Amino acid sequence: MFTGLIETTGTVVALNRNGESARLTLKTPMLTAEAQMGESIAINGCCLTVAEIDAAAETLSFDLLAQTLKVTNLGDQAPGDIVNMERAMTMGARFGGHFVQGHVDTTARILDWSEKGQDHRLEVELPPEWRTQVLPKGSICLDGISLTAAEVTDKSVTCWIIPHTCEMTHLLTRKAGQRINVEFDMLGKYVRGLLENQGLVRGDAPVAETN
Repeated sequence: MFTGLIETTGTVVALNRNGESARLTLKTPMLTAEAQMGESIAINGCCLTVAEIDAAAETLSFDLLAQTLKVTNLGDQAPGDIVNMERAMTMGARFGGHFVQGHVDTTARILDWSEKGQDHRLEVELPPEWRTQVLPKGSICLDGISLTAAEVTDKSVTCWIIPHTCEMTHLLTRKAGQRINVEFDMLGKYVRGLLENQGLVRGDAPVAETN
């Protein structure tokens, strides 16, 4: 379980394909010094397992399943790209974001990423099958970042980004047209599941398996 409060960023060293799977290696000095083999870390909001630690190179490596590559944007990453990172939450810690499972529901294209005064406007498309999952002032997780849906239309959701979030995440490296990982609010998905079981809505949206 995560909070959507980004702890640090990492730099992609390599994405090595192995058939339908891959291994992602990230340079992240802070987390390399503290990470343990087998622990869970959210990379761009996708829960992954630490598979290798190279203390000398200050890198962590993660194995990506074929389904993870299919449903998330991790397969888009190239050496030098920046990704968001958050370790799993601990008991007794402050909970400042919202409940994030690290199970990416889908990816969506960035429609607008522009500076507005001291803040930034981030507009992301909403795939048709997921539009009912976002409510104005509700929570949404974009590339692992806990955000508030400020404006919701039939085609998109807009979030306003404060300077601190820009500084602590990879957002300043993002561009319109790029894919961003989306995890919709967990409570909303449970409600949807109950409605599906009663035959009131149709469940046709796949969820990414994570490692």
